[in-house]
Amino acid sequence: MNPKYKRTLYACYIGYITQAVVNNIALLLFVTFQNEFQLSLEQIGFLVTYNFSVQMAIDFISAKYVDTWGYKASAVAAHIFAAIGLVALGTFPYLFPSPYIGLLAAFTLSGLGGGLIEVLISPIVEALPTDNKSSEMSLLHSFYCWGYVGVVLLATLYFKIAGIENWRYLLFLMALIPVFNTFYFIKAPVRVLVKAEHSLSVRKLASMKLFWLFFLLMICSGAAEQAMNQWSSYFAESGLQVSKTAGDLLGPCMFAVLMGISRTFYGKYGDKIDLKLFITGSSALCVTSYLLAVFSPNPLLSLAGCGLCGLSVGIMWPGVFSLAASHCPQGGTAMFAFLALAGDIGCGSGPAVVGSIADQFMGNIKSGLAAAILFPALLMICVNFLRRKE
Repeated sequence: MNPKYKRTLYACYIGYITQAVVNNIALLLFVTFQNEFQLSLEQIGFLVTYNFSVQMAIDFISAKYVDTWGYKASAVAAHIFAAIGLVALGTFPYLFPSPYIGLLAAFTLSGLGGGLIEVLISPIVEALPTDNKSSEMSLLHSFYCWGYVGVVLLATLYFKIAGIENWRYLLFLMALIPVFNTFYFIKAPVRVLVKAEHSLSVRKLASMKLFWLFFLLMICSGAAEQAMNQWSSYFAESGLQVSKTAGDLLGPCMFAVLMGISRTFYGKYGDKIDLKLFITGSSALCVTSYLLAVFSPNPLLSLAGCGLCGLSVGIMWPGVFSLAASHCPQGGTAMFAFLALAGDIGCGSGPAVVGSIADQFMGNIKSGLAAAILFPALLMICVNFLRRKE
């Protein structure tokens, strides 16, 4: 790669770390929000739904307007929104007449930043003159995982040292990451994936059966990942009877570490691996991990299934992006935006399916996770269909 684009690549890495901060730091504070601002569980649950809704709205809008705004200007704006949103999360609840309205306003700003980052960073890296684009895409997405791990570890350490009552200052410290990347991105050269006049229109994309296959693959990727990730802490606590801190470290933290290892591995050795075969094998491993988590009589083996799931889902999201870019090279920003939208739909629907099914079985979380096996199984079937079609 031309050395001048190294800065662009590093800025994109930090961009995904920023998105990991924006998406996950608040999850560690929900109990604090509930106690300090007297919020109901329904209000807390709506914050998660609202955050995904804002990001999905940005995904949809970006499909039409990002090419007009420009990649660099949009990326810089995304980091500004992310920084302001993090600061707002620590200040708005105290400034607004209703703390809950203040939280929603802060989530709006951070959601704008996170949604734009999700849409922009992948096509910016795809447009770089790299030797193996699928490897670079996987390595790029590994930084979301490492950012997620960093958020959990740093927050745990901060709360031990400074106390949970000083939570808002942690948000101010985290805001320094997007602030730094705002200025770093300004001087980064950015290439256009496909010129606007040469990219497919939204109507043309919507008329392509292949595009809808990738749309379905992204839904399954997001659902397979988050169905386990969102419930892993609860699963660790209920299965092993451990503390909340240990549950976070053994659940979502271990999940993120192994997902990051998977993406980093493919990022390094992807030029020697068939991507479709790797996704197919990972889907089969994902089915196995869900089966192990659900049906193992040993809690430790069930927890190992959670970790194995993180390893298996690592390639799914970036891998589908790479497959779509290679099969639809003129899809442009609109295609990446709609695929991000599909991924967010999966991220929201996967955990919802698990929770809903678990409620039908008297709160048995294993029943909900068993239903989620559908997502990696469907992903495996669709990728095999793509291979046979070729």
